[in-house]
Amino acid sequence: MSGSTKKDTVSGVQGALHTKGGDIVDANGKKVVLTGVNWFGLETGTFAPHGLWTRNLDSMVEQMVDTGFNTLRLPYSNELFDAKSKPNGIDFKQNPELKGLNGLQIMDKVVDSATKHGMMVILDQHRPDQYGQSELWYTEKVPESKWLSDWKMLAERYKNNDKVIGADLHNEPRGQATWGDGNPKTDWKMASEKAGNTIHSVNPDWLIFVEGNDNYKNETTWWGGELRGVKDHPVKLKEADKVVYSAHDYGPGVYNQNWFMDKDFPNNMPAFWDKHWGFVKKENIAPVLLGEFGGRKSAGKSTEAVWQQSLMQYLKKNGMSYTYWCWNPDSGDTGGVLQNDWKTLDQGKKDLLSVYQERLPEAKKTADSSQR
Repeated sequence: MSGSTKKDTVSGVQGALHTKGGDIVDANGKKVVLTGVNWFGLETGTFAPHGLWTRNLDSMVEQMVDTGFNTLRLPYSNELFDAKSKPNGIDFKQNPELKGLNGLQIMDKVVDSATKHGMMVILDQHRPDQYGQSELWYTEKVPESKWLSDWKMLAERYKNNDKVIGADLHNEPRGQATWGDGNPKTDWKMASEKAGNTIHSVNPDWLIFVEGNDNYKNETTWWGGELRGVKDHPVKLKEADKVVYSAHDYGPGVYNQNWFMDKDFPNNMPAFWDKHWGFVKKENIAPVLLGEFGGRKSAGKSTEAVWQQSLMQYLKKNGMSYTYWCWNPDSGDTGGVLQNDWKTLDQGKKDLLSVYQERLPEAKKTADSSQR
């Protein structure tokens, strides 16, 4: 089991979360908006979050909270749980409590630190192994049975920590991944139902975050960014009020899509977002988490900066949850909230994100006092 059993209300959220129409709500029916960040590394060959080679774990989490994030999306790979996967790239002088731990125990420490600081945590099955993402939720080496059993293990492990709020079942289904066609080998909607019900068999409290795929009815968008299938084929779980859909959306720094070159840019973007994923929230079908978005340029007038600024305004206007990609400066496509020294905040990104953040109560007090 994970070390902490928590039923406190540090973040002002009471009890397990569930959905009500297009909103996430707590046990008292209070609306909860996730405004979080991704911190990657557990899914890579370090089998630990990146940056621990230069920083203490708790200090990193404290800075996330101070920056205004209330949620941590934590990517991992299934390989993390193999006995031969040895965590590395950690300065044990700065992180003595991590010495001698395996990958799952490192995950415990990250989860404990984040939740003790009041953050909510979403676990994200990001890759089957350290080498790369997969189109489908299973591979030759990681069969569906392991994908399901690993999720069941994690759901059981963290069920006494009510700040661990749910499972992002598989990162960026795409390519072969279909939606609602009934083919058990490729139907991502069907697989999501199987995984959600498996998780709920041991931990009925968790939200189930279901990403889109990349193609529906011969129209293609970002990996994980296509949720139009929800209209025809919604995900149905035995715990009916636990489904949150998740999309990913990126800018021209990742790939210069034709919508960035439209003569009406950026005014064309809200209709694009509405069509592919925003409608799910706006039509009160279910909540939406924008699980990944980000880019190197966030300030100024470049297409990438204007796209990010427009997207933040869209999320704010529609009360949508998000987890920004990413905390790490070593993301090749986007850079991070931190600069390359792993300490200094990127001011442009800080300013961008501060437009729409639901700060934790303690962080809010700190921010307010610093402005006096």
